[in-house]
Amino acid sequence: MLLKTERYIEPYVRKDLAEKMVFIGGPRQVGKTTFVLHLIGAVKGDGNPDYLNWDIPEDRGKILRNELPSGRILVFDELHKYARWRLLMKGFYDRYYPNRNALLSGSAMLDFYRKGGDSLMGRYRYFRLHPYSLGEMNATPNESDLEQLLKYGGFPEPLSKGDETTWRRWQRERIDRVMQDDLRSLERVYEISLLEHLLEALPSRVGSPLSIKSLSEDLQVSHDSIKRWIEILERLYLCFRISPFGGEKIRAVKKEQKLYLIDWTQVNDAGARFENLVASQLLKFCHLREDTEGYRMELRFLRDNDKREVDFVVLQDSKPLFAVECKTGEKKVSTHAGYFRDRTSIPAFYQTHTGSADFGNAEKDVRVIPFVKLVTELGLP
Repeated sequence: MLLKTERYIEPYVRKDLAEKMVFIGGPRQVGKTTFVLHLIGAVKGDGNPDYLNWDIPEDRGKILRNELPSGRILVFDELHKYARWRLLMKGFYDRYYPNRNALLSGSAMLDFYRKGGDSLMGRYRYFRLHPYSLGEMNATPNESDLEQLLKYGGFPEPLSKGDETTWRRWQRERIDRVMQDDLRSLERVYEISLLEHLLEALPSRVGSPLSIKSLSEDLQVSHDSIKRWIEILERLYLCFRISPFGGEKIRAVKKEQKLYLIDWTQVNDAGARFENLVASQLLKFCHLREDTEGYRMELRFLRDNDKREVDFVVLQDSKPLFAVECKTGEKKVSTHAGYFRDRTSIPAFYQTHTGSADFGNAEKDVRVIPFVKLVTELGLP
């Protein structure tokens, strides 16, 4: 499959580079290096002098000696692994801007790892680069696109190759790189083997209320350790959690959370994998609107004490925009969706699936709609 070189955040990044430094965070192997090199008119592997990677010893030496290239825009890759990177970038900006600028990329949450020390506030904009999704693959996605995404995921290499052997080898190598390189560089974790066991246990928990207690008992480690390790995995863009949405007329759960993986192909169950893919697409929508328009976006779920549930609710500045329930087949309208439709202020309800059935009204009752059509209708990236 031929994937677009221009990623969905490119026009926004180009605009912001004219005003501030730009930081780009995202999962390892999501295509950040290819993207930033494309922005400065380079090709991966062509030895562009304005690209410096902290993981390359020669480049690391240049950064430490302050022997920086003279280009108009310098790209710093994985610089957040340098303990004093905030001070370095503050000094660079204050000295050279607007004649020169910097573009940083890293396989972790750069907004988290920039906290503390000298503030970079007002000197940068932050974007989160997600894997490819239906909206980015095709302006009018089809069932074949969805099938490819479900099978190979949204990371460029396995998706473009469309080969199961490549996908299996890539998946194993990616996790090894994250655990051995990124984890050791950024976090003080001494029980890496146990954290790897936790990562192996998470796919079977996708789509269900996350029980820290159950994971603690299964791995025979403390509750606090499991909680801290999941936070670390989130910071490394391996997983994400969502919280419940409440309402005056429903007895909503308050403390439960649900967990999803950035790479949904790690989930074996077909229904849970589809739900994870939808969660990822909606999170990408939330992050894009947050990063480019400044809204406070949230992805949540609906669940009450009687275990009635709707998978997702998208909020903008604390106000619900729409709700989405996931089904793998073409089924009748979920009674849970109808129940919450009558008892919440959510203006639109969708029940999405992998088939072709399309009926109902999102604003009046519940719209049953194929996921490939929902992406287009809601303008999901």
